[in-house]
Amino acid sequence: MSQPILVTGAHRTGTTWVGRMLAASRDVAYISEPLNVMHRPGVFRAPVSKWYTLINEENESIFLPAFLEMLDLRYGVWREIRSLRSAKDVARMGRDFSGFLRGRLAGQRVLIKDPFAVFSAPWFAERLDCRVVFTTRHPAGFASSLKRLNWPFDFKDLLEQPLLVRDLLDEDRVAMESISIADTLGQAALLWRVIYRRVAQMIKLYPSFIMVRHEDLSLDPVNEFGGLYKKLGLSFTPKVEQTVLNATSSENPNELSTNKVHSVKLDSRANIDNWKKRLSAEEIKHIREITSDVAELCYPDAEWN
Repeated sequence: MSQPILVTGAHRTGTTWVGRMLAASRDVAYISEPLNVMHRPGVFRAPVSKWYTLINEENESIFLPAFLEMLDLRYGVWREIRSLRSAKDVARMGRDFSGFLRGRLAGQRVLIKDPFAVFSAPWFAERLDCRVVFTTRHPAGFASSLKRLNWPFDFKDLLEQPLLVRDLLDEDRVAMESISIADTLGQAALLWRVIYRRVAQMIKLYPSFIMVRHEDLSLDPVNEFGGLYKKLGLSFTPKVEQTVLNATSSENPNELSTNKVHSVKLDSRANIDNWKKRLSAEEIKHIREITSDVAELCYPDAEWN
């Protein structure tokens, strides 16, 4: 079996975009968010109760058999049928089943797109032999996206995971416990800091892990995605290049409507600075104060102006 790929990073940092552009390769089978708490049972049979669940050797028995089935592209038809509640569910089942079957018959390489796997990336690399790609996005861009969508984040999902708090989050635990529930931007900034503090540590520990910045991909999509394809051993064909161009063209909207938040067709260059229009100077200052000690590793002063 070809080495699987994991695309992860905080949600709203381009994991779907990067995953879909990599899945433009005919050699890739795309699987979306098995660690989403609302994942489909036909895709992944293990229960997931917390956003950003940590998997390690202490709790892997819950998840490993399900992941091995998924990587073998074995779809749980009967589990999915028992869960169907609407026509939308039926349509999704048809899409997922056909994707699994096509990938299995063609011997495609599995790509898992899952922002909620970010803390578990070492486990994916060590136990499932995944190549890991992290996406990142400017903290203000990330926070402004969550603000626009009115997506708060409840840190109980992290704090109620004893393994996660013990191993990875102690440095930020007090901040997570004390952040105001009314401070959506502060929550977003703190979540960015928590995640990318750990990502920075993982990049140092695992030289094979890849980091891509949303802004670099947006400015020069063909060359940046071409480079990513090369690192992952995928062929960047003319057809793939055209897919990337179509997804990032200036003819696409420069901002997605709030009911199409998972679309990957956007004027990528125009989208880079949308946060500067959405946020006030005080809001930007607030985000920077929370994230600065981690953000300075990949976003210098000039990129805050």
